[in-house]
Amino acid sequence: MKKLVAVSTILVMIHILFASAVFSKTAAPSLPILSSEAAIVMEATTGQVLYEKNARSQMYPASITKIATAIYAIENGSLSDVVTISQKARNTVGTRVYLEEGEQVTLEKLLLGLLVNSGNDAGVAVAEHISGSVESFASDVNLYLKDVIGLQDTNFENPHGLFDPQHVTTAQDLAKLTRYATKNEEFMKMFGTKELPWNGESWDTTLYTHHKLLREKPYDGVTGGKNGFVPEAGVTLVTAAKRENLDLIIVTLKSESEAEAYNDTVQLLDFGFDNFETSSIPTNSSFFAGEVEYITPREIVYTHQAGEQVAIDVTEDGKLRITNQVGILLSSYQFSVISDSAKNRSSIQKDSGSFSEQVFSNSLYLLLIGGSILSLLYYRFRKYYK
Repeated sequence: MKKLVAVSTILVMIHILFASAVFSKTAAPSLPILSSEAAIVMEATTGQVLYEKNARSQMYPASITKIATAIYAIENGSLSDVVTISQKARNTVGTRVYLEEGEQVTLEKLLLGLLVNSGNDAGVAVAEHISGSVESFASDVNLYLKDVIGLQDTNFENPHGLFDPQHVTTAQDLAKLTRYATKNEEFMKMFGTKELPWNGESWDTTLYTHHKLLREKPYDGVTGGKNGFVPEAGVTLVTAAKRENLDLIIVTLKSESEAEAYNDTVQLLDFGFDNFETSSIPTNSSFFAGEVEYITPREIVYTHQAGEQVAIDVTEDGKLRITNQVGILLSSYQFSVISDSAKNRSSIQKDSGSFSEQVFSNSLYLLLIGGSILSLLYYRFRKYYK
């Protein structure tokens, strides 16, 4: 009998240990300590925000404005277009690719000069080609950012990011913009270009990306980026990086120095890659809400803390909800409305399934009871005949 008690005790302990491992809460990761005034970490596949600091505060973006200029031009122009450089473009101040008035350059080359070398003159040439003037281009881009990408707190007055008191955005809007832009293959080729031969009328050289995590101090997984600086904005930085199933966008705004901006960005990259993962619910997965069965028509992805147990349920109105261990909504999906006949079929199928499950459960229960009785009789029989 002692052996039977010992075996039973061991089984109970195993069950307790297993349950503790499955249902214990995962400790929240330590948050990075940043110098930048605003910052955000966004997972690009899901759009989930993993960290933010003053992410909705309007600030000056400086040259990371050029992300908007580039994606708008790619979607609204032809890369093979030949652009004739105006006097206004040639005389633009700040970082340049030294375009000459009357020089003819393809739109693609201008966009590479814009993103790789941060050419302000290339930005003006692009704006004039796409919309006729810098002013019209700014108006067109603002409508695009709001209506197509869904930005709410951004207003751009020029294509390059030189200071204007009305030229503002937020870390959150820049992350959304970059998430949208990096889905475009042509944009990503330019965004991730590390070096580029440049043969212009007055400048024959090789351009190198200004983003140090792409070339000078490479960080594993970085796929693209853009930096910026004007005194009023401080140092600004956008970085895209991918490892396995995690695709991160990092934005830092108003850093006092390049060292601070890159240190903060590396901290945020480490924070994201060390503590989070993206999982998915496969296509054709089945869920019930009451008596109605719902089938996922596509893969549903969500980002969560590594090792964290999530809860997945469907509400009565057919909304699939994925929440983390403290009840925060990670992702949701609204199923299509199901007809009454489909509801009835689902009800019949569910009742049939429930009956089968009940039969199995009862059979297992009886089997366990039977085994216990046989074990007890065996030990009593041995004791009686000793």
